[in-house]
Amino acid sequence: MSDVQPNITIPVDLTNPGQFFACCGLLELADRLWPGAVGSPSAFGWFEPKHFCILTADKTKTLAELLSAIAELKTWINGEIDDPAQEDDEGDSEESEKEPPFQPFTMKWSDGRDAIFLNWWSETSIKPWAGSMKDRTILRAMLAAINTSSLSPFDDVKAVFDPMKTPKLTTDGKKPRKQKPKKREPFYFDPRRGNKSHPLDSGFSPDVHKMQAQCCPALEALCFIGLQRARPASTGVANQSRYTVWSRHIPANLIGPVVCGILPIPGSSNYVFNNYFRTNKLMHKTFSQATLVRSIYV
Repeated sequence: MSDVQPNITIPVDLTNPGQFFACCGLLELADRLWPGAVGSPSAFGWFEPKHFCILTADKTKTLAELLSAIAELKTWINGEIDDPAQEDDEGDSEESEKEPPFQPFTMKWSDGRDAIFLNWWSETSIKPWAGSMKDRTILRAMLAAINTSSLSPFDDVKAVFDPMKTPKLTTDGKKPRKQKPKKREPFYFDPRRGNKSHPLDSGFSPDVHKMQAQCCPALEALCFIGLQRARPASTGVANQSRYTVWSRHIPANLIGPVVCGILPIPGSSNYVFNNYFRTNKLMHKTFSQATLVRSIYV
């Protein structure tokens, strides 16, 4: 446990890989949102037994400010903003057989500054969602659904819907047809959501019956972003990975080597989780609850 006092804390379950990588995403974005002095780290982060802690260069910054900025992030592709009004909803489901091409994209803050470039999901071993699901569409819905005033955003569970699109004007002078928001399924980073989708847990597969449930939008969005730098290490077992939880404050730029175990930190612990199939089609996966393997470098 660190003696440094953080200005941002968030409750976390260290055996939930979705929450762990979401914390990494939170630290990454805090570091990029509030840059410190030139040549100096702008944000440090560390884990305590039940909380993740962040210390920013400006100690007056709060979790609510950080979440508000994150909720307003926009996606850009090839120098142009990703306009949801241009999207076609047809085929945007897990049952669609058409797999769209891999498309990296950039996240930008509301003031136009680049936040982060995302392309990690080309590494399919840790990608749980189906290829037919539109990653940008899911991320946009999860970001918009974040409760920016929550002190425990990883426990804020709700049904998530696409943000409402601007109605298209008709050519005959009639009022645009009232739109109904579309329910959006998550990435399945959260074991609390994913284990309810496995036939062995419920006696049947909710996915096969097209049942929709609630999810945690802050966890889903921040985990997606956090995995860009905080990549877990392979254990050598198929679809199984390991991540390292650290307890000493480190700058955001060390997240990558620390999480995968390349850079040993005294007081760290290793956790192992699986990215297993949650349906009988062997297409859709979910992160499992993690198991503490051992504490290292005490």
